[in-house]
Amino acid sequence: MARPRGRIERLPGVRVLLVAGLGLWLSGCASMAYYGHLIKGQTEVLAARTPIAEVVADPDTDETLRRRLQRVDQARGFAVAQLALPESGSYRSYVELDRRYVLWNVFAAPEFSMQAYRWCNWLYGCFAYRGYYREAPAQREAERLEAQGMDTHIGGVPAYSTLGWFDDPLLWSMMYWDDDTLLETLFHELAHERLFVKGDTAFNESYASFVGEEGLRQWAASRGLPPPSASVQRQRRSGFVALVEDTRRQLESLYSQPLSTEAMRARKTEIIDAMRARYRRLRDVQWDGWGGYDHWFDAPINNAKLLTIGLYHQWVPAFAALFAEMGEDWSAFHDAVEALADAPRDERRNRLEQLAAQQPGARAPR
Repeated sequence: MARPRGRIERLPGVRVLLVAGLGLWLSGCASMAYYGHLIKGQTEVLAARTPIAEVVADPDTDETLRRRLQRVDQARGFAVAQLALPESGSYRSYVELDRRYVLWNVFAAPEFSMQAYRWCNWLYGCFAYRGYYREAPAQREAERLEAQGMDTHIGGVPAYSTLGWFDDPLLWSMMYWDDDTLLETLFHELAHERLFVKGDTAFNESYASFVGEEGLRQWAASRGLPPPSASVQRQRRSGFVALVEDTRRQLESLYSQPLSTEAMRARKTEIIDAMRARYRRLRDVQWDGWGGYDHWFDAPINNAKLLTIGLYHQWVPAFAALFAEMGEDWSAFHDAVEALADAPRDERRNRLEQLAAQQPGARAPR
């Protein structure tokens, strides 16, 4: 099958460094510093890899970690055999570094717009975020954009994919999650290795999110475990996302109105404050006081932060409909997604909107 246009190819490690070096040569000083930072950070991660088999066999390994690594190894085999995801060297090794996150992503948006600021480069296309291996340069980038009047947000990243260019390791920062989230993320990141469309964040992340969610459901079913969607944690997550999405729609409506800057700013604050109040009612009444999202609502909230929620799920209903249309056959589904990836962007979006409309209760994304 022909490779979809705009897809990033898997390259040997040495060639990746040569390509990155060419990018530095073609870039200005600021870009040179950024790409140099990426190369240094990625090299640090790769150099710290230890084969999972060695970690499991080590008598000093914590028993909980040993059990979880063994489960990841089983799930990786399941992903290849049952989900038609790529057999590669990824997630066969483990890395542990002395910091909370492996990356920090910067998000930005205009003060009165829900359109994400996009960072573009010649190699990957455009993204609605920019990643840094250290928090300090991420903070400097956020400050630069704030000086231009942008809303900004910095979020810690526990996991990421190099899209198959390197054999990605399992990261220590993923171990803070429960088993369901860990395995769902594994399937998600392996989906990125199978398919990545240059410059279409919503498509890429929604596709990988669907694969992660449906893959986890099938994994649980194959082992006689309760459906993940039935868990209290997932119901709370759904309620949180729905609340944020409703707030975004209110703000989109507000920003289309011909108001003065002062009036717009005041109304924006009112809508965000109302969202906080709705969250507290949700927490105290429906969730019996469970405050797992208190830290998110207690911190400053702006357009950039609101855009981070739901970014990975915009087209999940469309991919769910496509999976059903393909008879829940994973190979046929991936082939159909690749055909969508080959289509021009407008045609691809129209097809996704049609698919999303087929899902009961689905609302076509803006």
